[in-house]
Amino acid sequence: MKRNMGNTDKAVRVLIAIAVALLYYFNIIEGTLAYVLMAVAIIFLVTSLINFCPLYKIFGINSCKLKK
Repeated sequence: MKRNMGNTDKAVRVLIAIAVALLYYFNIIEGTLAYVLMAVAIIFLVTSLINFCPLYKIFGINSCKLKK
């Protein structure tokens, strides 16, 4: 897997995941919506840790800066 996520993209994904976790923790979101958002948050965290997003690969997006 070739890296296709930049640092800004990773930071935004981690912040979104933290925000969803906090919303769930403080019972602002609940039920099915909470489970769906938590699943998305986990996916965001995993893709941030491995620096690779499969959807970016499918659509040909690359947000990391290329070294010359």
